[in-house]
Amino acid sequence: MTDDFLPIQGIDHLELYCGNARQAAHFYQTGFGFAPVAVSGLETGNRRAASYVMAQGEIRLVLTAALGPDDPIARHVQLHGDGVAVIALRVPDAGAAYRATTARGATGAIPPTEAADDHGVLRFAAIRAYGDTLIKFVDRAGYRGPFAPGYESRGGEQPGAGVGLAAIDHIVGNVELGAMNRWVAFFAQTMGFSQLVHFDDADITTEYSALMSKVMQDGTGKVKFPINEPAEGQRKSQIQEYLDYYHGPGVQHIACATGDIIGTVRQLRDNGIEFLRVPAAYYDELTARIGPIAEPVEALADLGILVDRDEEGYLLQIFTRPVGDRPTLFFEIIERRGSRGFGKGNFRALFEAIEREQARRGNL
Repeated sequence: MTDDFLPIQGIDHLELYCGNARQAAHFYQTGFGFAPVAVSGLETGNRRAASYVMAQGEIRLVLTAALGPDDPIARHVQLHGDGVAVIALRVPDAGAAYRATTARGATGAIPPTEAADDHGVLRFAAIRAYGDTLIKFVDRAGYRGPFAPGYESRGGEQPGAGVGLAAIDHIVGNVELGAMNRWVAFFAQTMGFSQLVHFDDADITTEYSALMSKVMQDGTGKVKFPINEPAEGQRKSQIQEYLDYYHGPGVQHIACATGDIIGTVRQLRDNGIEFLRVPAAYYDELTARIGPIAEPVEALADLGILVDRDEEGYLLQIFTRPVGDRPTLFFEIIERRGSRGFGKGNFRALFEAIEREQARRGNL
């Protein structure tokens, strides 16, 4: 688009702040199949933090832990637990992206900055999003290193690494009651995003809890940010549980796309990753509800994979249990067969499954 004041080339990486980055890297490698590709820490001259860059398909996760108790990273982990601190977007000009977004009302967090080493110059900047989450703009046009200055190459794709995760499909944020529309306006006004879809408490409700959600996307449709807020219900919603334990707004889940969800989920399950389950009755009339699909229903039922259809096609999806001690961050695995939706037909079954987990934790 010629009038796009913030051209985005894609999601560059997500940075998760962790209590122990080395152990987190082992979890994401052995559980989710990510391969270590770069590292920064004491051995590379970084006296402040240790970071491990984990890659699979087009996905890069950076797992970072502070090396001292007074560092802002350590304070972030103490308050929020392990979670997504930085959403990094690849752009052709990080300085221009910073100036365009701050001129439209975004709060600056990192001014335009250059970092250089023998591999070239990396340019970046960042603005503030919901809670303590940063949106970082990264320009890699002049950089050819393993990740960024201060990082050394590590490992690379290893034999047997990978479970078929190809790209980040969307990143979901939870915000407090009454704040959803403010953040919808933020993404529209400061970043030029548009609203793709809106779900209200009539769409997303169960006997006990409800929520509202709006999905914002950039001009290319590559970057999608659903934003959830709790709605009034009889009991505490899953969104409010997240806000209570994360101690504020933040990234609720990361949706990873695959071209073979049955193979991917089977490998993840074999690796010890735990998923939410819906009752077996969900599959009794599956094809009658959503029409013919290419996948065998018995395989979907065995793995707990959900299916939904819209006018453009169908999708298959499944959600992990929270990946940390707190009931906050989790992952979605999704395969799209034409559908650009988010599984509206699965909301009730999914949220009832989440509520069963909440009840086990004593938080419903």
